[in-house]
Amino acid sequence: MVFSSPIFLFGFLPILLLIYYGSPKQLKNSVLLFASLLFYAWGEVFYILVMLISIAINYVLGRAIYRSQETDNHNLSRASIVIAIAANLLLLISFKYANFLADNINQVLSLVDIPKIELQPIHLPLGISFFTFQAISYIVDIYRKKIPAQKNIFHLALYISLFPQLIAGPIVRYVDISKQIINRSHSVELFSSGAHRFITGLAKKMLIANPLGEVADAAFSLSGNELTTPVAWIGIIAYSLQIFFDFSGYSDMAIGLGRMLGFRFLENFNLPYIARSVREFWRRWHISLSTWFRDYVYIPLGGNRASTPRVAFNLVTVFLLTGIWHGASWNFIVWGLFHGFFLACEHFGFSRILDRLWRPLQHVYLLLIVTLGWVFFRSENLAQSQDYLAAMFGLGNINALSIHPLEILTNEALIALFLGVILSTPLLGKIKTFFSEKPSAHSLPGIYTAGVLNICSLIFISYLCAIKIASSTYNPFIYFRF
Repeated sequence: MVFSSPIFLFGFLPILLLIYYGSPKQLKNSVLLFASLLFYAWGEVFYILVMLISIAINYVLGRAIYRSQETDNHNLSRASIVIAIAANLLLLISFKYANFLADNINQVLSLVDIPKIELQPIHLPLGISFFTFQAISYIVDIYRKKIPAQKNIFHLALYISLFPQLIAGPIVRYVDISKQIINRSHSVELFSSGAHRFITGLAKKMLIANPLGEVADAAFSLSGNELTTPVAWIGIIAYSLQIFFDFSGYSDMAIGLGRMLGFRFLENFNLPYIARSVREFWRRWHISLSTWFRDYVYIPLGGNRASTPRVAFNLVTVFLLTGIWHGASWNFIVWGLFHGFFLACEHFGFSRILDRLWRPLQHVYLLLIVTLGWVFFRSENLAQSQDYLAAMFGLGNINALSIHPLEILTNEALIALFLGVILSTPLLGKIKTFFSEKPSAHSLPGIYTAGVLNICSLIFISYLCAIKIASSTYNPFIYFRF
């Protein structure tokens, strides 16, 4: 079940809200836990057992770590944290990376004439990367004495299974919402801001990401004999905007749903394409993942307080793991190393050169690096990545069939492309700020007019989204695969 599906929008969500707000305070968590498990089971059925196993493991070992710290049993505490992290990673590796590891081991075994490992394709449970990382942060924060272990297993289960951010993030840490799970407030203002945020995210997804996704799919489906340089650039630009509005749209919907249910999740995106360095980009893109790796991998490795070569090693290691987190494919590994390399270069001194450049050139540098990286992220394999990059720079098949860019660019896609570029900048925010600072905006007529315009715009956007949902069968969520 996806947030933009009719069954969710017109069935699951309104029924849940009616039951949730009709339930007494002491039953709201039970309602929400049941709804979250139902939401996950709707698409995964038997694989909900994986999540329940994760909940049980982290509850038991979290309690063990906490009790051992209370009795100053450091050996037991260390053993428990090692077992807990290993159990979570084993769960993730078993489902997400087993086939990838077996395939690569078999390639080595074939060189020495050893029988191959026979392993059937393993289903990847939705959202396993997200809820596993949430569980690890919970365990580590107990070990670091930032939080006590949760005594109520149902509260922990709600944290791990909470449906708004369950399948595609953002990665929510227990320390940020532990108090909200036990006691949270609800208000008309919070609910309305959540509804506004949800509709905004839905519009990003349906009206911008989806039309551009069809353009990207068309470009990446072309063979080397068909892919021309203009089409290759149009395809990767469309994908760059698609992945941003798809994922940030989902994050907006998750944050909005959280507010509608009384939760306040942290932001996950902050206009990443206006960054002027790769380092700044990762402070703005998928913030919950970036800060997770910073706090639980980069800093424990020594962070930026070590020698320059060591810091470079730490950066490359973190982004190698970031690539691996995204998927069991050499493409993701190369994508992670690609970003790690440029982050290391910036740390080695390139950032000082970058700071002296004309500001537009800094933006060009960042956009070029990120866009080239997306080729590895989108391609099915390294061979396709190589062919696509060659086509982008005119190094592909010189006899490529001439395909006019307008053959893959519809009118709807052109509008989405224009909106995507505009909304990737602070322009809309500056316009809103400009009008809100006018004296007339604070008068009663001004406030009333702004409110009416806001409601009308949301109704209009919702109407456009409803038409798109009803008329289109193309509705992927990119980050579901992770």
